[in-house]
Amino acid sequence: MRQMQVVKVAVEKTVYHFDKDFDYAVPDSLTGQAVPGCRVLVPFGAGSRLRQGMILSSAEELDSGKKLKYIRAVLDEAPLLSHEMLFLVPWLKQRCFCTLFEAVRLLLPVGLTYQLRRFYTLAPDVRPAEVQRLLPDEQIVVAQLANHAAVERKKLLKCAGLPPDSNVPDRLCEAGILSCTRNPVRRMGDAFKKMVRLCAELPQQFRLTPRQKEVFKVLQDVGCASVKEICYFTGVTPVVIENMEAHGVCETYEQEQYRIPYSKNGIAAGEQTPIHLSPAQETAFTHLYQLSCKGDASAALLYGVTGSGKTSVYLCLIDKALEAGRTALLMVPEISLTPQMVRIFRQRYGKKMAVFHSGLSVGERMDEWKRVRRGEATVVVGTRSAVFAPLDHIGLIVVDEEQESAYQSESSPRYHAKEVAWFRCRYHHALLLLTSATPSVETYYAAKTGKIDLEILPERYGPAQMPEVHVCDMNAELQNGNVSILSRPLLEAVQETLCDGQQAILLLNRRGYHTFVVCPDCGHVMTCPNCSISLTYHAANHRLMCHYCGYSVPMTMECPACHGTHLQYRGSGTQKAEEELKKLLPQARVLRMDADAAMSRYAYEDKLHAFANGKYNLMIGTQMVAKGLDFENVTVVGVLNADGSLYNDDFRSSERTFDLLTQVVGRAGRGRLHGRAYLQTYTPENPVFALAAKQDYPAFYEQELPLRKWMLYPPFADLCVVGFVGSEEARVRGGSSIFLQMLRKLAASEYGKLPLRVLRPSPARIVRMDGRYRYKLLIKCRNSLLFRKMIACLLVAFSKRKDTKGVTAFADINPDSIL
Repeated sequence: MRQMQVVKVAVEKTVYHFDKDFDYAVPDSLTGQAVPGCRVLVPFGAGSRLRQGMILSSAEELDSGKKLKYIRAVLDEAPLLSHEMLFLVPWLKQRCFCTLFEAVRLLLPVGLTYQLRRFYTLAPDVRPAEVQRLLPDEQIVVAQLANHAAVERKKLLKCAGLPPDSNVPDRLCEAGILSCTRNPVRRMGDAFKKMVRLCAELPQQFRLTPRQKEVFKVLQDVGCASVKEICYFTGVTPVVIENMEAHGVCETYEQEQYRIPYSKNGIAAGEQTPIHLSPAQETAFTHLYQLSCKGDASAALLYGVTGSGKTSVYLCLIDKALEAGRTALLMVPEISLTPQMVRIFRQRYGKKMAVFHSGLSVGERMDEWKRVRRGEATVVVGTRSAVFAPLDHIGLIVVDEEQESAYQSESSPRYHAKEVAWFRCRYHHALLLLTSATPSVETYYAAKTGKIDLEILPERYGPAQMPEVHVCDMNAELQNGNVSILSRPLLEAVQETLCDGQQAILLLNRRGYHTFVVCPDCGHVMTCPNCSISLTYHAANHRLMCHYCGYSVPMTMECPACHGTHLQYRGSGTQKAEEELKKLLPQARVLRMDADAAMSRYAYEDKLHAFANGKYNLMIGTQMVAKGLDFENVTVVGVLNADGSLYNDDFRSSERTFDLLTQVVGRAGRGRLHGRAYLQTYTPENPVFALAAKQDYPAFYEQELPLRKWMLYPPFADLCVVGFVGSEEARVRGGSSIFLQMLRKLAASEYGKLPLRVLRPSPARIVRMDGRYRYKLLIKCRNSLLFRKMIACLLVAFSKRKDTKGVTAFADINPDSIL
């Protein structure tokens, strides 16, 4: 028997219950090219239609006569995924209940992905008489292909004036008039610039014009330059260079050009300014550096009050990692935090730094990925997706504001960036550093029980002092006739601050103008037709909008239920608050920071830079203004609705509220000026406000922990949420009950030793979203390999049942928010 190369391939567009790594044979012509980490085209299914796949492993086997399909093409010249990333793919499938190729997509930038598109050509030997018998629209299509080798379907239909869903090309293929092939097309091409250099062997005799002599002299001095640069410095046109090339004096060539984000923001790059640590910072840094030098994977929590200088500590650790020839990754939860962090890192590390977040263009994200993969960038800063940056020899991963929900993906694959970071640290024997002024209860519990190391920064850095915090009772304000958005103490504090030339930040975690519209005649609330949620009025475009599915409709003053014309606006969002602030404080230069005001590229950076430079002296915004921002001139902060997140039906409501209040209070008085903070609430007796005012996280933790233990919530148990989604509520509700019955049966038979507490299925907090109904089932469990195996079996069996058709089930272990 002869030897044959067999590869295991993760194939795209497979369903979860049928997904696995599929075996394919490698033809002799592709031997040496089909290696793990490369993408391939493979025939799949009964019809052997071409699909894209990723080679996960390769082996030599004896040709036993087993009928294996052959791969058709290798799409990459070199592997895109390292051994670590290939190891990560099945780990993500097992942890996140996703398909293998869904995991592969996480690891690659969008610009590098291929799409299989249909291309049409005229079939050979098509006779004119056959064309004349065709319908008019068919003749137009044939005419479009008369002078082209192959045309992509979308372009062909557009040129022929046909709709995108037209079946004319398919009819022509069935008639034998056209031929169709499916070819891979990359979503984004590489960027190139045209370069020019002198030829290695110049002609023995050549004469140059005065302008050509200028070009010749520049090329002699610099060796090579772009055509654009030559034209700029010499004042010639490209025609001059073309003539020199025609006479063999110079040659042009294409050179890849990176699309680097933030490259035009004027930041001086690569200045290694010394960092002066306080005694507490020095102690924390020394212990963490010793931990990173052990050679084993380790994890630690750096807990410090707001303004204590946690950033300086991990910058020193990054410096040490780079000195040791290793790489480093810093993750931040929000895009709004990246501009300030990018500025700090670009100043310190220059071109060694790369940035990853969803606000970049497709080309920028792809080029940053390439720079990291090629080793040109050794420090990465980014949001959740940055955890998959193709760094090698990682020495340190920092997760800043580690408690933030933004690190949890809410769509498949439902991964948590902290878990992936820990996987990568174990692979590279690196240090995982979690930092926060308000760590999650689970992380702080792990630190207090010795599972991870704990370092504490108890005081602010330098002369900065903790702000003075006031809790404002809005009930008393109403009784005294104050119906504005600002309590009297907060209004007076802001007025005083602005008069002193200082700045203030106000938090209102609701965007829009009014939060809902109601008819007083019949009580009808204007709601989204796709979601069980009220519509928010936006004054900027005079429309009612849904913040969940994006539905939008022009505002009308007629009630759709009773046709009354007395609709009333209720609730206040950031747009209305901005308008009211301008009336209350005519001297204020107000900046609004929310998702609506920062929709354009680099809007976050531009607006925050303008605030830092004093163009604005009062900033009102959603939670994006609450965390990570460092403005020395901000001396007053205010929370306009501190009750907003306190009374949600989630066991983390108190923790989230304490976190948000503590973080926003921490924006005040971060420099030499004294800071003040004001928390406006209708329930001032709630202990969360007193603890947030004191910035006393340990006391909050001690208060919260017994409740978690009594209710058996994390950190004392893991929580698995099984979600059910479908277009018919009765079927979704029935499907959740069927799943519960399956769980009972399987747990009693094969998995009897698993500790489980199961809560009956119930509607999601927002039961209908984007036209689909949602139910949930909660399982309190231990997140073990055996438990995940049971859930995977249930998901596969559930999807195969006929009585659950139309209902999709998914599982999410320890999600940040319950469905």
